[in-house]
Amino acid sequence: MDRRSAIRVLAAAPVATAFRWAPESVREAAARAREALARGAPYEPKHFTAHEWDTVRLLVDLIIPKDDRSGSATDAGVPEFMDFMLGDDPDLETPIRGGLAWLDHECDDRWSKTFVACSDAERIALLDDIAWPKKAKPEYAAGVAFFNSFRDLTASGFFSSKLGVQDLRYLGNTFVAEWKGCPPEALDKLGVRYAD
Repeated sequence: MDRRSAIRVLAAAPVATAFRWAPESVREAAARAREALARGAPYEPKHFTAHEWDTVRLLVDLIIPKDDRSGSATDAGVPEFMDFMLGDDPDLETPIRGGLAWLDHECDDRWSKTFVACSDAERIALLDDIAWPKKAKPEYAAGVAFFNSFRDLTASGFFSSKLGVQDLRYLGNTFVAEWKGCPPEALDKLGVRYAD
């Protein structure tokens, strides 16, 4: 896809609505990503080219890198999640693939190489130009729209994964033998009391 096509696609597609997905799709995609990780075999993307797959894997880890608290987006199966989502919602394919092409074209203009071939500093410089919508220059509008939606999809994939739920330190879904009500300090903070 050339630059003009990528920009035309991103400008024509209502990007904000193209990146909406149903909760049941998110659950199914997360389950498929878990299955792929559990098999241990390399995942074969069904909707991304090999180059796009490398770009997706790199970009999601720039958005959610591994840290002291948890693993990265690829550790959580986010690329597999995205690949499933593209198959589940065909309206996602054009904006995502067009945005990935936009990244490569922008990197080619700046440094004569693809996003994957850029140095960490070059990638960060480009992402800094599109990650902050209020600070972004108008000529980066297509990149801003893509990146913000891609970041949302990355977060959805990560926080619907087992690793992401652990990262949240979610304490629900546990057995409580006896419910004694909400702790008094929580009631005080909320400014409410149990009725007598």
